[in-house]
Amino acid sequence: MRTDAEIRAEGIHLLTNGLGFVEAERFIALINRERFDYTKWRENQWQGETVASLAQRARRLRDRRGAV
Repeated sequence: MRTDAEIRAEGIHLLTNGLGFVEAERFIALINRERFDYTKWRENQWQGETVASLAQRARRLRDRRGAV
């Protein structure tokens, strides 16, 4: 099992690689500023979606990013 420090370090690494430094900092500020229930958010995040509709959305996103 990893330590809290290792998990934090990897989380920051993933955020900065995925969002860039500025947007990762903004994300952290948003989370700290809001009352945020991650579990509830995850339960409601994909309501009404099917695997097929999510796959279609992912393909569209991939295609848009590939065109840039």
